[in-house]
Formats: sequence, structure tokens, C-alpha cells
Amino acid sequence: MEETNIFALIGEDGFARLTAAFYRQVPGDDILSAMYPKEDIAGAEQRLRDFLIYRFGGPEKYIVERGHPRLRARHIPFIIDQAARDRWMQLMDRAFAEAALPPEAEQLLRSFFGQMSTFMINKG
Repeated sequence: MEETNIFALIGEDGFARLTAAFYRQVPGDDILSAMYPKEDIAGAEQRLRDFLIYRFGGPEKYIVERGHPRLRARHIPFIIDQAARDRWMQLMDRAFAEAALPPEAEQLLRSFFGQMSTFMINKG
């Protein structure tokens, strides 16, 4: 399955379940909560959801509203070290368990998140 088919497979609902399951964990996390202001958790969830929908073949709402993703540049204000990257992946692992996506979609998304979370590390 190609990445562009993930949206066709899980739709907005699948991405919404995944991102909601992830962001429910963030406020109580001792590493990641500092990166997400409590008043903007819903906004962060929506931005990730819209980005993933766009990236994996859905409507381009993210691009229309925010322009090019520029992921590294947008995350520079945050200290992202190996521990933060690993915790992000740990919370996303739990989110996958809750979201119960089809295995082929989960496999491709896990691969993407693994690569991108490593790419986002900006502190030794």
C-alpha cells in the first residue's frame, strides 16, 4: 500500500482517533507536557491531525491554513532530544493501540513517525 492510500483506508476518523488518543496523554507526561501549553492542546491536536490527513492523501486544509509544513523550523523553539523523541514515540505507540487502525495503515504510519521523530531531534 502506498502512503497516499492511507487516507482512503482510515479517513479523517482514523486520524482523529489516533491524534486524540495521543494528545490525551500529553498533559500528564513529565517530558512532553512542557512543550504543549495547556491552552493549546486542542490546537496542537488539530494541527497534527490536519498535517497527517494532508500528508497521507486527504484534503489540503493544513497547507491552506499553514502553508508548507517546515517541520524542523516549526519545532526549533522546542528542545527535542533523544529522550523527548523516544517519549513521543512511546505515547504514539499507546495511541495506536487505542485507535485500532488497520495493520497496513499502522505499519506505514509507524515507519513515518519513527523517521520523522528522529529527524526532529535538535539537541545532542
